[in-house]
Amino acid sequence: MNEILQTRLPYNPLEERKLPGIQPLAPEDWLYFDAAFAAQMTERERLLTTQRAAVLQCGPGAMPAACELLEAVLAQLYPEAAPSRPGHVLRPDGVQVQLDWEDPLGTLGRIAQQDFCILEKPQGADEHVLTGAVLCFPANWTLAEKYLRPLIAIHAPVDSYDAGIAARVQRLFDGVQQGRPMWRFNALWYADPTLHQPRRVSGDRPRPAADDAGYLRSERQTILRLPRSRAVVFSIHTSVLARADVLAQWGAPAASA
Repeated sequence: MNEILQTRLPYNPLEERKLPGIQPLAPEDWLYFDAAFAAQMTERERLLTTQRAAVLQCGPGAMPAACELLEAVLAQLYPEAAPSRPGHVLRPDGVQVQLDWEDPLGTLGRIAQQDFCILEKPQGADEHVLTGAVLCFPANWTLAEKYLRPLIAIHAPVDSYDAGIAARVQRLFDGVQQGRPMWRFNALWYADPTLHQPRRVSGDRPRPAADDAGYLRSERQTILRLPRSRAVVFSIHTSVLARADVLAQWGAPAASA
């Protein structure tokens, strides 16, 4: 097991919520760095170097949206760099990263703590389709199985993702407005704190029961509309905390989670 842990969260992960659990988000709060940034970025660099095909997919048709997304992330996290498209940025951990506009998602994977999925709605289609992603920290799913699939197919293994939820999520993706991002979170107990946990739909590795788990894994998920391409960006900020730290911050018994 590879432990890269946060000790606190900016929201209560044990709070009861119903799907899809979406809330409005101030644009300035779309992305952020946290205390695990340096360690997570080291792991992201390793995965992008050794398992690139598993963690990054971007077809030619998604390149305009991917470049627009890179511009948006630079404006949010590195505002001093965004206007002039410079050759590099300096991360908070002191690492200098070259900006490669021919590889926008690979660059994003090296400058942001979040994973990013680009979803676009083809003309005449009923659903958004996953056309590109940098996904270093999957939680029991694989990018290869979801790439170029529509929303319902992407969520097929999720028991609670019924037809009603599917329709609400698609309406949400249709209706999200430029400059008005939204967010939600999930939280599940895990025995293994490893960030990169791919699992195929047909796999035979069940997720451990909560009673056996010493870690809480939570994803802060946001959706954002890009103004030029009109693509929807789904970002994932993954946090893993030891059970004791979760309970120390939120004062809830383990049984309530």
